[in-house]
Amino acid sequence: MLKEFKEFAMRGNVLDMAIGVIIGAAFGKIITSLVGDILMPPIGLALGKLDFSNLFIDLTGGNYPTVAAAKQAGAATINYGLFLNTVIDFVIVAFVIFLLVRQVNRMRPAPPPPPATRDCPYCLLPVPLPASRCGHCTSDLKPA
Repeated sequence: MLKEFKEFAMRGNVLDMAIGVIIGAAFGKIITSLVGDILMPPIGLALGKLDFSNLFIDLTGGNYPTVAAAKQAGAATINYGLFLNTVIDFVIVAFVIFLLVRQVNRMRPAPPPPPATRDCPYCLLPVPLPASRCGHCTSDLKPA
C-alpha cells in the first residue's frame, strides 16, 4: 500500500496540483497584502480618511471606535469593511487567473482540422469525403 501511495504521489499531475495549491496560497497572501496595505489606504484617503478595515455595524448598540475594540468588549458586529476587502481580494485573484488561463489557451496549438479526404479502398489515393466514386480508379465508394 505504501508503494502504491508513493507511485500515486509521484505522478506528474499530482505533483503539479500540489505545487499549484502551494503557489496559489502564497499568491493569495500577496493579493491580501496588496489590497489591505496598498490599494485600500489611498482609496480610504480619497474618501475622507476612511479605514475600510474598521467599517462595521455594532449589533449590541454600543459605541466602539474600532472593530478590535468591539471584539474585545465581546460585541456582536457585522464587519462589512473587512468583507469589502475580501471581495476585492477575490476579484483581483479571479482576474489574474482569467488572464493566466487566457494566455495558456493562446499558447496551446490549435487542434488539427478534420480531414477533408479519405483514401480510396481500391487504389489508396485520396478522394473527397462526400465522393461516391473514386476520381482516379472510378470505383464505387461507400458513403463516409
